[in-house]
Amino acid sequence: MNLVSLRIITDGVARLADFYERVTGVTAARQGEVFAELRTASGTLAIGSTVTVGPGAARPSDNNSVIIEFLVDDVDAEFVRLQDAVTDLVQQPTTMPWGNRSLLFRDPDGNLINLFTPVAPAAVEKFAHYER
Repeated sequence: MNLVSLRIITDGVARLADFYERVTGVTAARQGEVFAELRTASGTLAIGSTVTVGPGAARPSDNNSVIIEFLVDDVDAEFVRLQDAVTDLVQQPTTMPWGNRSLLFRDPDGNLINLFTPVAPAAVEKFAHYER
């Protein structure tokens, strides 16, 4: 079994797709106004309208526990690049005890995003096989 995609359900597909295009530098493949996908080498971030799931199946803008994580070459450079795009900063770049340098912020729907760069030798080794 392989995890291939995460999907965010929203009332603002275009708004979130635009935001994630800015964050990732990846152009979203858009399927009308109800669905978009940002495909990376290791997985896909899908963005779907509430009309793509059954009534009450998902509550947009109500995520309080999941963090969407992106491996980047230089988290500090990303922090500078995204200064004007990020309006809800949670944590400036900080080196975590497990060896990743991490930046936390929220997307326009309030979902947590972590951009991180491995900096400790064990973390660098752990993520060495991922394409950036």
